[in-house]
Amino acid sequence: MKSNIVIKKYPEEHYYTFFNQNTGFFARIEENGHEEPFWSIHGPELLDVSITNWCDRSCLICYRNSNINGKHIVVEDYERILKQAKAADVFQIALGGGNPNQHPNFIKLLELTRSKYDIIPSYTTNGRGLTKDILKASKEYCGAVAVSAYNPFCEMKKAIELLGKYDIKTNIHFLLSSESVQVAIDWLNCPPKFLKGINAIIFLNYKPVGNNKNYKLLLSKSNKLQEFFELASKSEYSFKIGFDSCSVSGIVKYMDVESKYYEACEAGRFSAFISEDMKMYPCSFMEESFEGYDLRNKHIKDIWINGKSFIQTRNELKNATCFDCKFNTVCMGGCPIIKDINLCNENT
Repeated sequence: MKSNIVIKKYPEEHYYTFFNQNTGFFARIEENGHEEPFWSIHGPELLDVSITNWCDRSCLICYRNSNINGKHIVVEDYERILKQAKAADVFQIALGGGNPNQHPNFIKLLELTRSKYDIIPSYTTNGRGLTKDILKASKEYCGAVAVSAYNPFCEMKKAIELLGKYDIKTNIHFLLSSESVQVAIDWLNCPPKFLKGINAIIFLNYKPVGNNKNYKLLLSKSNKLQEFFELASKSEYSFKIGFDSCSVSGIVKYMDVESKYYEACEAGRFSAFISEDMKMYPCSFMEESFEGYDLRNKHIKDIWINGKSFIQTRNELKNATCFDCKFNTVCMGGCPIIKDINLCNENT
């Protein structure tokens, strides 16, 4: 029987990686006398791939301007990504959009990722388009499925119920803004019934990009951060609580966490983004800041090592200086591109 434990050794970088394909547990383990690597020179460990920019919700807050005119990635182009990803030792691919499960060849893309290239796919859905066939394929091929939390949450609740019936590991992606933080507080104070049985809530820090560049929605504008992070620190919930690395500045300021558990921005260090038109960026939120590299002309590993925007992002993080902050080396200055989202500024 094929092992679901993947161990990769990188002698020149003085560490190895351990990945459990069944549970999703991942760790970098450095050799004695060496620190954890600043970045994985061999290539990204995680790829965030938009397989479509099609979505029939057209939410104002969508950071990718997804709508019914959005394009789907071509299957052949996606397989080209997979071939290069495998050569770069990518462990996981997070499929996004748009609404990825409404890609016309979605099941084929899942099958290719897991069965042919032995990379674990996951995806984030708005809750629409979860047919029986897609649910069966999700159970067979995916590590987990995340459901975006959109008020009034009707479709989210229905999606959680459907995924639960197929025993699919389910997370909720909750976009934290100055407006939504009170809802998050209410959920943590008195968890609704629909949260029972989910794996985790992952809180995502709002970024002013895409359709709705509303700086009033910045989480740093809220006076409820202390209350929220104190609730998030509790361990009494039936589900896990996680954050995107864009929230690291808030975790540093408001939560009592051992420094070894901090995860600074991974863009260009351990992860990258590829759009449905085959353009590669350090991060999905950088589409408006940098010109992407076309994977039809360049290879993932070449872009990863030599791409100017990747080098610039790594340099920004490595050389970040935040006065005399004792967490500077673990937080790395927060977001290297959109400084306004950082939660440790003087005005917070």
